[in-house]
Amino acid sequence: MDVPAELTARLGAATPGLAAGALVLAVLVALLVALAPALWLRLRIAVTLVHELGHAVVGVLSGRRFTGFVVRGDMSGHAVTVGPARGVGRVATTWAGYPVPPLVGLLMLYAVSTGYAATLLFACLLTLAVVLVFVRSAGTLFAVLAAGAGIGALWWWRDNEVQALVVAATGLVLIVGGWRHLGAVASAGRRDPGSDAVVLSRLTGIPAWGWIATFGAVHAGATWGAALLLLDLT
Repeated sequence: MDVPAELTARLGAATPGLAAGALVLAVLVALLVALAPALWLRLRIAVTLVHELGHAVVGVLSGRRFTGFVVRGDMSGHAVTVGPARGVGRVATTWAGYPVPPLVGLLMLYAVSTGYAATLLFACLLTLAVVLVFVRSAGTLFAVLAAGAGIGALWWWRDNEVQALVVAATGLVLIVGGWRHLGAVASAGRRDPGSDAVVLSRLTGIPAWGWIATFGAVHAGATWGAALLLLDLT
C-alpha cells in the first residue's frame, strides 16, 4: 500500500455542498436525535464530550495544564486544568464549555459547504487520539473509543456523500443539543454551585445570568450562521 497516496486520497477536498434530499435528511436526523427523549438520553454524551474538550483546549491555549477529563451520560462531566485559581485564563477556560459545541457544529457545516468534511474528520480523529491519555473513567474511555471508531471508519472508507451527510447532521446535533444543555443550565445551573455560570460569577462578580446570556449569544450567532450555511447548501 502506498500510504502517502492513500492518505492524500482520503484528505482531499470533495465537491462542496450536499444534495437537497441529503440536506433534508441531515436536518431531520439532527432534530430527531436532539428532540426525541429516547435518542437524546443515549446520544447527548456527544455534546458533553465536546463541552469538556472545549474547557481543555481553551485551558491549554490560556497557559493552563490539562490533566484529565470525565464525561457522563447524564450531561455532566468535568475537565481538570492546573494553573492560577483566578485570572483571565481561569475565566476563559471555565467559560468555554457551553459555547464550544455550537461553534464546532458551525465549523462542521462550514466544512461540508467547502468540501473539507474529510479533512475535518481527520482532525477530529487526531484530537480524540491525543485526549485518550487524559481519560479518567471507563465510561469516558468507551465514549472516546466509540467516537474514534465511528469517525475513523467514516474517514477511511471514504464516501463523499455519506461523509457530508454525517458531518452536517452531527454539526446540527451539536447546535440543537447545545441549546438543550443551555436550557438546563439556565433553569437549574444558577442554583448549582458547581455550574460554569456560578463558578464564573464567583471568579468575576458578574451575576450567573450574565454569563448565561453570553452563552446564549454565542449559541444564537452559531445558529444564525448555520441557517445561512444551510440556505447556501440548498
